[in-house]
Amino acid sequence: MSDNSNRYPIFTADWMVILIYIILLAFGWLSICGASHEIGDTDFVSWGTRTGKQLVWIGLSFALGFILLMIDDRYFDSLADLVYWLLIVVLLVTPFIAKDIKGSRSWISLGAVSLQPAEFAKCATALAVAKMMNAYGFALNNMRNFLKAASIVLLPMLLIILQRETGSALVFMAFFLMFYREGMPGCFLFTATAAVAYFVVGIRFSVTPMPFTTATVGEFTVLVLIQIFTVGLTAVYLPRTPHARRLFFWGVILTAGSLLFSRFVMAFDVAWAMIASCVGMAVYLGWQALGERVGKYAFIALFSLFSTAFLYTADYALNNVLEPHQQVRVRVLLGIEENITGSGYNVNQSKIAIGSGGLEGKGFLNGTQTKLKYVPEQDTDFIFCTVGEEQGFIGSAAVLLLFLTLILRLVYLSERQISKFGRVYGYCVLSIFFFHLLINVGMVMGLMPVIGIPLPFFSYGGSSLWGFTILLFIFLRIDAGNKARLRQR
Repeated sequence: MSDNSNRYPIFTADWMVILIYIILLAFGWLSICGASHEIGDTDFVSWGTRTGKQLVWIGLSFALGFILLMIDDRYFDSLADLVYWLLIVVLLVTPFIAKDIKGSRSWISLGAVSLQPAEFAKCATALAVAKMMNAYGFALNNMRNFLKAASIVLLPMLLIILQRETGSALVFMAFFLMFYREGMPGCFLFTATAAVAYFVVGIRFSVTPMPFTTATVGEFTVLVLIQIFTVGLTAVYLPRTPHARRLFFWGVILTAGSLLFSRFVMAFDVAWAMIASCVGMAVYLGWQALGERVGKYAFIALFSLFSTAFLYTADYALNNVLEPHQQVRVRVLLGIEENITGSGYNVNQSKIAIGSGGLEGKGFLNGTQTKLKYVPEQDTDFIFCTVGEEQGFIGSAAVLLLFLTLILRLVYLSERQISKFGRVYGYCVLSIFFFHLLINVGMVMGLMPVIGIPLPFFSYGGSSLWGFTILLFIFLRIDAGNKARLRQR
């Protein structure tokens, strides 16, 4: 066996992951059968049907996975930069040669087959980032190194946005989960989380009036959060200084004073006093940064300023930058609007389909919501609602458990890599899978915005299936190579 494992890496590949991959593909194909099946139709394998085409994509994926397992894993490191820049060139030219499909120019037609380069750019980016971070002495806590790694991720993301594929572009944010694992300061992750909280609270309550003032609840609440976060960061990063206490009293006095004045003297927009408080905190910390020459003061000061600016730019972006249909989707998600006949129709019908499945489901090919085509895109972005309707809670839970097992196994494989290249690439792969799973399932259940990204191994289409297969099997080949080298020691 040892001789064969050295000659044929497929013997040392992690067969637990491969088995989960095969099971997910089988469940995915059956779900596509349920989603695209017409009543009375018994043809599932001809090229003219979506199920038949998906069988071809699956067969080619097996062949692709086998080929990747037989390639010397050292090629992935040496060719990472070349593959990345080739994909960048392809992304650059795609909008000029692609057809307009539902407002997006992201699909390249090659005869009877159409491919979406954005799906393959994830793998190329993962390889390029892994190679950069594998360099001797590279550490993400160095700001210059972090900006270099972030630029590798943000460049394809920007090019995909120019193709008007916002959903596919947002997937690249998953790489920042890997950055956090590899030493990215937690303050960056906290800042991103805070920005999400600002956006949700600020927009959701942007029209709710604040009692006794002319401000809104959303604006007031976010400004209070900014002050709390600023004081908290100061207390955490500068615990031996009195600055956190000073900022706390500054914020309490100004906030309480403005509310009492507005209540008992003259009603006015207390948000202006809150903004003055946030800016005052930033100025105070900036002054301390100049005097004591400690970078942490400057970071917290910038956090306070940019948080305040973000509150108002987010509202502007929602109303002036996003497309009208995207604006409605955000408002529906946040509960500001209830448009079940418009942009909220897909999610509403999807939840009906999942709920109608009950505990055990209606059975294979027996989903009425699916058969009557109530859910648009039910075999692509909304494929999980087919699982919920036909297989019920038990089937849906089984699928999620399979994905959870896959992600946990990828964590284990990533941690056992002997090279930083393998570990970083492994965490890139599992971060991408986790992001797709979280957003797609959350989207179908109405917990996430509808941004149109596929469910790995389930959604119909060759590009996404091949993209996920390449991502996964390159990592399996890297892991197999590491195992073989450990045996030779």
